[in-house]
Amino acid sequence: MRRDILLWPDPRLSMVAEPAGTDEATLALASDMLETMYAAQGRGLAAPQVGVLARVFVMDASWKTGTAQPETFLNPEILWRSDAVVPSTEGCLSIPGLLLEVPRAAEIILRWLMLDGTVAAQKLTGFRAICAQHEIDHLNGIVTLDHLSPEARAKAEAVLA
Repeated sequence: MRRDILLWPDPRLSMVAEPAGTDEATLALASDMLETMYAAQGRGLAAPQVGVLARVFVMDASWKTGTAQPETFLNPEILWRSDAVVPSTEGCLSIPGLLLEVPRAAEIILRWLMLDGTVAAQKLTGFRAICAQHEIDHLNGIVTLDHLSPEARAKAEAVLA
């Protein structure tokens, strides 16, 4: 079932999400989120973006350039970030029409629960690392605008007004 995507400045986008379980409701949420993400032409979507304050995000870093590989992350935690930082030009389904440059770690080690409750950990690189960091920001109540200097944010907000 497709869900509505919250648009900035909805206050729920600034709230920190609570831990998620592996119950039927979370499984249904993850399925709905993937359907919503693909319909919106996104590559990642966090539960707060659909109004659910749970630590869940979905992503498919490759579907636009190859085969779909949907992934679901419950209670993700970044264990390590590389010292190397790369500039990332990012769009956001909750802030449509605005591309912002955000500095991100080039590589991360991510630990999360899979839908069956199994703990997984993996080193993410490239776009997968950037996308995961963007979605984890959403779980922590952070949007791309929050990474900007006050001057750059004022300019971006003026474009959105």
